[in-house]
Amino acid sequence: MKNFPSVPCDRAFTLVELLVVMTIIAILAALLLPALGRAKESARATVCLSNLHQVGIALQLYVQENHNRLPTMRDVSTDPTVAATNTFPAIHQVLGAQLGNTNVLRCPSDLADFFGRTGSSYGWNSLLNGEDADHLHAFTMNFDPHGIFLVLDKEDFHKLRGPEKAVNYLYADGHIKNLLAIEGSK
Repeated sequence: MKNFPSVPCDRAFTLVELLVVMTIIAILAALLLPALGRAKESARATVCLSNLHQVGIALQLYVQENHNRLPTMRDVSTDPTVAATNTFPAIHQVLGAQLGNTNVLRCPSDLADFFGRTGSSYGWNSLLNGEDADHLHAFTMNFDPHGIFLVLDKEDFHKLRGPEKAVNYLYADGHIKNLLAIEGSK
């Protein structure tokens, strides 16, 4: 068997150098993880906005089929005592035929599982129950369809995107925003 001469290796990393490299990698990972979390939430919020768009189309179909009237419905409460007093059907019951698949009512950011407990991740503006879709009134005030929402996220599902983008809204004219803008609030 042939013996190879031992050659001193001056090119090896020291423990300190390895620790410095590991620290740099850890710092870079710590900087990137929040950005990746926001990007992931941004993708979920986009799916949620798409779902609201589909709910808007289902509402338009419902209005066309029901003499230009918005549906009469109410959100299912997660509190059993309140849920027992609710006499109106829920959004998934009223719009089920127009939606085709009620999974559209599930927001991917609904980590509290409102969808599983109530049938929808979205809430309905019950002030507009049965209103004429062309002449919206709430609290004896007339509203422009561009200025009043019909459906919204039940919770601030998208708070990772920032407080001003935490909730998505579907307005009566069909546009979707992730910010509730009240006249005079800006």
